[in-house]
Amino acid sequence: MRLDRRKFTAGLAAAAAVPGADLSTAAHAAPPYRGPNVIIIRFGGGVRRRETIVAGTTFAPFLFNVLTTRAVLIPSMTVAQLEGVDTSHAEGTLNILTGRYRAYRDAGSRFLARHLEPTEPTLFEYFRRAFDVPAHQALLVNGEDRPQEEFFSYGVHKTHGIAYRSEVLSLYRFKLWKLHTRLSQGVGSEPELSAMRNALQKLERHDYRGSGHAQASQIEAMWQRWQDYYGDSGLKDPRGDAALTELAIWALRYLRPHLMMINYQDPDYVHWGNATHYSRAITLIDKGVERLIGVVDADAQYRDRTVFVIVPDCGRDANPLMSVPFQHHFNSRSAHEIWALVLGPGIAKGRVLDKPVDQSSIAATVGGVMGFRPFRAEGRALDEVFL
Repeated sequence: MRLDRRKFTAGLAAAAAVPGADLSTAAHAAPPYRGPNVIIIRFGGGVRRRETIVAGTTFAPFLFNVLTTRAVLIPSMTVAQLEGVDTSHAEGTLNILTGRYRAYRDAGSRFLARHLEPTEPTLFEYFRRAFDVPAHQALLVNGEDRPQEEFFSYGVHKTHGIAYRSEVLSLYRFKLWKLHTRLSQGVGSEPELSAMRNALQKLERHDYRGSGHAQASQIEAMWQRWQDYYGDSGLKDPRGDAALTELAIWALRYLRPHLMMINYQDPDYVHWGNATHYSRAITLIDKGVERLIGVVDADAQYRDRTVFVIVPDCGRDANPLMSVPFQHHFNSRSAHEIWALVLGPGIAKGRVLDKPVDQSSIAATVGGVMGFRPFRAEGRALDEVFL
């Protein structure tokens, strides 16, 4: 499968011309999906250009030395400096998923976590409304320490919503499945069952949208495989961003997604006070990206049929007066400065698109690649990345 700029532009025009695609709420027969797969990699919680795409200071050698020769690098992508736009992880993720800024409402906050609810359709909803694709083939892979982002799988726009949601893979979801399974089987003493019920209630309190715990049978089968492989102790399975890489690889093997977003998060552990938490996390993500691309390259059904879009959720401040200089909550210029990398069939290799590009362009570009139009997205589709 090979895309080029002409096919990309023609696909955008075809998607825009679909009758009723924008406003109709009537049921429609969606066609099967036969286009390229897309894997979006959120390279963050929050990274600066200096430590990722700058020679001599990068902690991502595979990204900088190898992928840039296979891809279009967009070094001057930015998060728009608009009133009310925060440079943070949840907000940046929703910028990517919806193609809009401030496309969310606050569903309540607990401790330091804002519970945001998308008010515009996500890429998953656009995709599944346009094509006959089951939810387990439109996947959000999320970190266990940011459960509030479990619920970005659908918005509340009147033409889309939960019927077109994505499924979510995370250790949080695995723990939910494991507790529900054990309680349904009734295996254990009464004190053990009581402890499991309490643990389940504690986990379910994170579900501020009331989405429910049930997942597709294909995902439940994968969780059973995961448990069979890693066991029950929680001591053998990978954690943090290493777990996200492993979950994504298992998804490619057992679920065969067409659209998948992986929300890497470990650079944000720099808030614990040690700068090496940030730099090591960048290297860990870089190794995860290398593994993912290796798996795709070795799979006949994904090789030459998969577009990768790699983009941070936000940048970071560079304030030498702070005890931890890598923050992102002060709205500084470097917190708005990010980048993107796009690679896949029909995309230019070794090209640098060195002009200002907005983060909101990601959604429109993914839609153009896959043949649907995110009609509520504000950004423009980047046809310059194609040959």
